[in-house]
Amino acid sequence: MTSAKFEISNNFSSFVGYDHTKKMFNTSYGNNTSTPDVGRGYEELILLIMNPGQSYIVPINGIVSIIFILVTIVTNILVMLVLPRKHMRSPTNIILAAMALADMLTGLFPLPMFFYFFTLGNYVEYPPYNWCYVYKLFTEYLPMIFHTASIWLTVFLAILRYIYVCHTDVARKVCTVPNVIKATVGIYVVATLTQTTRFFESETIPFSLPSRRSPNKTITTCLFPYRPFVEQDINLYFNLIYGFRVIFIHFIPCSLLLILNALLIRTMRQAQLRRRLLLRQNKKNESKKLADSNCTTLMLVAVLGLFLLVELPLGVIMILFSIQNTLEIPIFETSNFLLMTAVSNTAILVSYPLNFLIYCAMSRQFRETFKRIFTCKPMPLQRECSQYTAVPQENGKIHQEHNKTNVVEISEYKKNG
Repeated sequence: MTSAKFEISNNFSSFVGYDHTKKMFNTSYGNNTSTPDVGRGYEELILLIMNPGQSYIVPINGIVSIIFILVTIVTNILVMLVLPRKHMRSPTNIILAAMALADMLTGLFPLPMFFYFFTLGNYVEYPPYNWCYVYKLFTEYLPMIFHTASIWLTVFLAILRYIYVCHTDVARKVCTVPNVIKATVGIYVVATLTQTTRFFESETIPFSLPSRRSPNKTITTCLFPYRPFVEQDINLYFNLIYGFRVIFIHFIPCSLLLILNALLIRTMRQAQLRRRLLLRQNKKNESKKLADSNCTTLMLVAVLGLFLLVELPLGVIMILFSIQNTLEIPIFETSNFLLMTAVSNTAILVSYPLNFLIYCAMSRQFRETFKRIFTCKPMPLQRECSQYTAVPQENGKIHQEHNKTNVVEISEYKKNG
């Protein structure tokens, strides 16, 4: 069976054929770290920064990715400066700040690798031995951990908001700041565990050969033979690794988000009808709380919708490629998969800074806090804000519990006058 594996670079998946001849994985070095002979398929084990026919990767990773990673770093640092403020602190905002951290680190780790190899043009040469494992660590292993965390934090955000607006009794007991912090840390831990074997699946062996730039010069690069526990059944190993990824990092999260987003939109419509009824009954205070709740729900629906817009195409590509390699069903040429993945991954990268724009456009309190940080004005007191409760509504109905108010959402400032 012809197999292939996904090499993850900065959460930007590129497909690399890895078993076209079988011999490259049947080459066993055991405990011998000496240089293998030429006749043993060593060419297939050399770390390649760019595959043949992927010239479009140079401007993407060397220019476009660099620009948007830098923008992402700046905007997400600003998000993390605003959301943890005392008057902003809430379960929802904690998750949004954790998402901003995950997205920022997804881009931050590959940044020096992209700059050195693509921006400076060093992709032409074989990577130096000392860079080999660092390159895979910074462009493949670590970014995948943080992107996985970001995906499941997004799902957690959708579930949390659904509980707020549809199951108020549960929200009152479960959706507290300490519980959300524990769950957020748990998501990061589990995301790390899902990639544990990737850190140890290959050996790094020094290997000398003529330079690509100067054939008369010899350089020391590296080979990446797989360790014995992988070589025992290479196809099974990668089918499990990427089958897990397709199911638990793409299919299930995207399916859950589609369902939860649809439920939230339906609940918003019901709440809007309820608000009109409250206005007719001249219950302006309750109507205002309902409007605040709907505004926050709308903002989160926008965040979730943006996530689905850029993640769904990559998820579909991953599923199709897994089917093609597992069941040997011809769907697309590998070159087409590579191109589609590059486009999808660029879209994901562009989407990272857009969350900051959504917060600025749809949350007055976020904008006001942001301005006060940079104008050195004092932050508002908790009581200065028009805050709505953790359980302000259930399907559009207002709930109050002994006049006790628990701040849990992004609230809006009271209008002066």
